[in-house]
Amino acid sequence: MDHQDQLAAQFERNRGHLRAVAYRMLGSVSEAEDAVQEAWLRLSRADVSEVANLAAWLTTVVSRVCLDQLRTRKSRREDSYDTFVPDPIVTRIEPAGAPRVDPEEEAVQADAVGLAMLVVLETLAPAERLAFVLHDLFGVSFDEIAAIVGKTPVATRQLASRARRRVQGAPQGDGDVTRQREVVNAFLAASRSGDFEALLSLLDPDVVLRADAGNIPADALAASRLIRGAEDVVRQALLFAKLSPHSQPAEVNGLPGAVTVVNGKLFGVMSLEVRNGRITEINILADPDRLNHLPLPA
Repeated sequence: MDHQDQLAAQFERNRGHLRAVAYRMLGSVSEAEDAVQEAWLRLSRADVSEVANLAAWLTTVVSRVCLDQLRTRKSRREDSYDTFVPDPIVTRIEPAGAPRVDPEEEAVQADAVGLAMLVVLETLAPAERLAFVLHDLFGVSFDEIAAIVGKTPVATRQLASRARRRVQGAPQGDGDVTRQREVVNAFLAASRSGDFEALLSLLDPDVVLRADAGNIPADALAASRLIRGAEDVVRQALLFAKLSPHSQPAEVNGLPGAVTVVNGKLFGVMSLEVRNGRITEINILADPDRLNHLPLPA
């Protein structure tokens, strides 16, 4: 095996980790793949003979690529933060009556990064997001992060701290995967039957619904919108009752959610946050352009 083949093999061993870092940094499946591919290109052109920890080197490279992307697109999304929903990752679509997963798998799901957190991360400054993701989610030291963002370790620690406060202040679920699955199934059933009271009983009074339909005209039924409050969210849910028979439970970002598929075409992906048996936040991606490029399990 020649040197280039050895590098390629080492890179492939780290690809999953690099993709995970890039996705949490960017909230986009396609952009994350592009960042990982750029890391490979830089590796293939670099002399890494003196690099003691290639995984750390690659993490630094992909982080810098992501930071550049975040800085480039920052102004592009300032007007759409309220309704922007990051790309979801659907890893399983559950047929009706599917058995529950085992406790070990549920523990893995409970540690997943949900869309609600990614929505909050979209509102952070690029350096704040990088510091939080690398330190809090991947355990990278502040000394290493400081070298990436061009700040002192103390300043980098402050970036992560500010980001952490924003994340902790957002609506969050309680990590009870079994209960969340029950609530998702109940929500889908109530939507299909058009049961206003049943839907209302499942929602926290201060629930937030965020629907990202991309560039669909503002007067369209499925236009992007942000809705707060249980009764208004129920009314919005009932507007889409005709699509509810096509919705089914799915695993979205490692947690129970739902997808809507009509004639083999993906119409929407829904993620919910559940606390104490009530839905506190609903995030829906209904952007046709992005859904067309969303990888789904076979």
